[in-house]
Amino acid sequence: MAREFSRSARVSSQIQKELALILQRELDGKRVGFVTVNEVVISKDLAVAKIYVTVLNADDQGKKDSIKYLNGATPFIRSELCKRMRLRNIPELRFYYDDSFETGMRVAELLSDPKDNKED
Repeated sequence: MAREFSRSARVSSQIQKELALILQRELDGKRVGFVTVNEVVISKDLAVAKIYVTVLNADDQGKKDSIKYLNGATPFIRSELCKRMRLRNIPELRFYYDDSFETGMRVAELLSDPKDNKED
């Protein structure tokens, strides 16, 4: 029987779950802010993981600072992942800001703008 999902998809899903717990419980909430892990994209050889996060209730500078802090805390986060997951090698973690939520909100705002819906 063939497996339904590839190994990289299963590993990325598990990393996403564990990262959410680590960011919530282990890191300083004041420096990180309210961070949501949106997606984890892992390479086929499981060497590099791109983690897309959203920082809520923060301005542009706060978002940049949170991403910088997360990328700086990567060794600690990797060690915590190593304790929680049974993998031979923990992938290199790279954090990126995911602006798709804000883009979607902006599009929804433009679509529901009352000026455009006027009947002449």
